Amino acid sequence: MNYFKTLLTYTLLVFITTSIHSQDSEGEMTTWQMIKYDGASIYKGVKHTYTQPFRWKGKDWATFGGIVAGTATLLALDEPANEYFTKQGEDIPSGIREVSFRFGKPLLNYGLTSSVYALGLITKNEKIRKTGVLLIASATAGGLLQTVSKTLIGRARPLTGEGNLSFRFYSGGDAGFHSFPSGHAILSVTTAYAIGKQFKNPYIKGGIYAIGMLSPISRLWEGAHWLTDVVLSTALSIVIVDGIDKYLKRTERYAYNNKENKIRWNLKLGAGQIGIVGQF
Repeated sequence: MNYFKTLLTYTLLVFITTSIHSQDSEGEMTTWQMIKYDGASIYKGVKHTYTQPFRWKGKDWATFGGIVAGTATLLALDEPANEYFTKQGEDIPSGIREVSFRFGKPLLNYGLTSSVYALGLITKNEKIRKTGVLLIASATAGGLLQTVSKTLIGRARPLTGEGNLSFRFYSGGDAGFHSFPSGHAILSVTTAYAIGKQFKNPYIKGGIYAIGMLSPISRLWEGAHWLTDVVLSTALSIVIVDGIDKYLKRTERYAYNNKENKIRWNLKLGAGQIGIVGQF
């Protein structure tokens, strides 16, 4: 459990130490008003995700076709990739395997996303609030999609020995036929991708993305998913996050870039002390 606390702490500290600014306090909404407003933003973001395909144009369909075609070409690599990754998994340190697995679980994932949003509420920082909204909306949209799809598609997991082209549609509660999509991949990638998008530094961005990919790869180590499950789930996660992010920007639900920044929040470290300092 210490791994999880450390991961959560570092993620929150990154937000603070990068000195993200908050807007002028004049005319701010109350905490309850912000919660209601953000709740509506989350709902609209999730709704946009599921209605977005009806608004796709030629370029969008071309992108979708490219993703499907690219994934289809990887089907031939499913079996050898499964053999390779399961062998590699035997040599991976238990600590890394544990963190990788847990990062894609709903309990830790929603704890992280909720903490980011709570930080935005406490500091009244619109950018962090918007990031929290993006995280929650993306995880919710992706989570619902993978829950329904697993049952409807019913693809056999590698561990069943049925092969990568074995399906049992409407598989119900048979977890052995819930290979696609990968829930771990969707939750961890949406979280890492949404957070990474908030930073311009390529090293910070790359590091966050790398953490997000640990959970999908861990599922390959365990033989719980095929390579194509992870690849397509990752692509879906990116599409979901980008779609919601563009929606929030287009509708200007959070226009913090157009507001004058009055307070700068920084991390303060001292002997046995840690805190947040607002600089006027």
